[in-house]
Amino acid sequence: MDISIVIPLFNEDESLPELAAWIERVMAANHYSYEVIMVDDGSNDRSWEVIEELSQKNASIRGIKFQRNYGKSAALNEGFKAAQGDVVITMDADMQDSPDEIPGLRKMIVEDGFDMVSGWKKKRYDNALTKNLPSKLFNATASKASGIKLHDFNCGLKAYKNKLVKSIEVYGEMHRYIPLLAKWAGFRKIGEKVVEHRARKYGVTKFGWNRFVNGFLDLFSIMFMGKFGKKPMHLFGLWGSIVFFVGFVMWIYLFVQKFFFSVFNMTDRPLFYVGLISIVVGTQLFLAGFLGEMIARNSADRNFYLIEKKIGLEG
Repeated sequence: MDISIVIPLFNEDESLPELAAWIERVMAANHYSYEVIMVDDGSNDRSWEVIEELSQKNASIRGIKFQRNYGKSAALNEGFKAAQGDVVITMDADMQDSPDEIPGLRKMIVEDGFDMVSGWKKKRYDNALTKNLPSKLFNATASKASGIKLHDFNCGLKAYKNKLVKSIEVYGEMHRYIPLLAKWAGFRKIGEKVVEHRARKYGVTKFGWNRFVNGFLDLFSIMFMGKFGKKPMHLFGLWGSIVFFVGFVMWIYLFVQKFFFSVFNMTDRPLFYVGLISIVVGTQLFLAGFLGEMIARNSADRNFYLIEKKIGLEG
């Protein structure tokens, strides 16, 4: 099989028929043998019914339905396990990714020898303040920390060698860092391709500030795990950072007052002890998050998901 297209989705019943028809046109025009694996991440609309209808019309469309919502990483992980194509393409179901990009992405894998190619939505149609700005900040930080020169880590449109997706495990919310997971697994040739970003036609964005904050916490976690060794960081890491920052600000204030203005002795103020406790507690919470990550990473059920139904796939 030439291509496996993995599409994670949550409440996207409106866009699926149009997306499936577009993919079918592209595959037919390029004479590819293919499969489309749609992973329904516990949708509460008609997404699964639509997948069943599409599968009846096109045998190349397969489906996996989670019993409840687990997140994009879980959906991708299950799709990767099922994928049979020599090249695996991932794309979002909201019609903001163009299937016309598939031949170009596949060419970079098959002919140019890349292990992985990430899409770069250079021109975006999202809100500049609430999504574009946080995305640029996040991508700049991720690129600097990981040493992987990509402009858009979180782009859903990517291409992989089949061997790569079978060599990595995507858990928690690590789908943002698949390039880094690939690097840690020994796949070094990671490329980038400018792709079309289309204005949203159906549904509403799933992006929120909580995902932005969690993205940075996941970056800290995966960098730590990659060098020294699911979601506990999202709780302990966030509150640990906040408490530590509050205590640190208190100490800076007392330091300036003491050494620049000689107003009082630092230890004479109750604020000194509040700041000290805040720094200690914040550090402990942050370390608890890392310990939780290590425990989750080594737990037997870290990637066990309840699958309600499958279409066109074994098991």
